Order: sequence, then C-alpha cells, then structure tokens
Amino acid sequence: MAKAIQHKIAGLWGLFALLLYVPVAVSAATVIQDESENAPAVEAAAKAYAQFWNTGDEKFASIALSPHFIDRTLPEGRQQGIAGVLEASKSFRQAVPDLTAEVEQLLIVKDRAVVRLRFKGHFSGQFGQHQGKGQPINFAAVDIYRVQDGLITDNWHLEDYNSLFTQMEF
Repeated sequence: MAKAIQHKIAGLWGLFALLLYVPVAVSAATVIQDESENAPAVEAAAKAYAQFWNTGDEKFASIALSPHFIDRTLPEGRQQGIAGVLEASKSFRQAVPDLTAEVEQLLIVKDRAVVRLRFKGHFSGQFGQHQGKGQPINFAAVDIYRVQDGLITDNWHLEDYNSLFTQMEF
C-alpha cells in the first residue's frame, strides 16, 4: 500500500513539474474552475491529456491517464484503456500527420473536467481506404473527464464527425 501511495505522489509531482515546462495549447482565459481543493490536479491532468492529443507524445497520456482508465464512449473496434487511446492517436496521425489540438475551454467542477477541444491539420495520409489530398481539417470535440488522485479514470467524449468526414470528402 505504501508503495502505491509513493507512486501516486511521485506521479503527481512529475505531472506538475512537467506542466511547468511544457507549453500546453490552453489560454488562461479559457479555464473556469470551482474552489475545490483538487481543482489544480484536475486541471493538470486535463491539460496533460490535451497535450497528448496536441503532440501525439505518449508520455503525456501516461502522465494523465490512470492505469485503470475507462473510455465510457468507446468507439466500435477500439481497445479499451490506455492502449486504445494510444492506437487511436497513432492511426489518426497517420491520416493527419500535422494534427494539433487546442483547448478552447476548460471547466472544472469537483472531480470533473469538461474540455472543448479544436483539432486542426491536413488530411494528407491514409484513413481506412481513403487517401488524403491535403484537405484542411478543423473540427471540435467535447470531453468529460473524471479525475481521481490526479489521474483521469473515466472519459466521455463526442467528436464532430460530420464536419471531419465532410472535410475529408467522404
């Protein structure tokens, strides 16, 4: 038990230290939070996960997500847990190699974060049977995270696939 607590504390300190030195695509005006004592940890986890989607760097997913992470709106065919998230990012970045994700708004209430993200890039790679031609991509997503001990344990998400697939010319 003591080792698990030490791991959680080390992970939280590492997360806070990393976020001090890594620019996250979030402007200060977009963060609205309550006065709960865990708001800073919820904000840090949400920003780290946004940085994962912004960069594709797996270290941000491992910092932000609980080992027991559950995708509550799991798309058909995607593996549950962190492995599914990593594969989703990897495969989407094959289609949109210059993908960026910016947090447009971050709302924090108790152990929850609601994040409105804007994804941009160019569809120049392969997506399923479709080859991109450099089409600009610009679509929104909204995620709700549950955060415990500084890590995202649950995620509910909706992506604007109508805009995405229209832009990809499907």
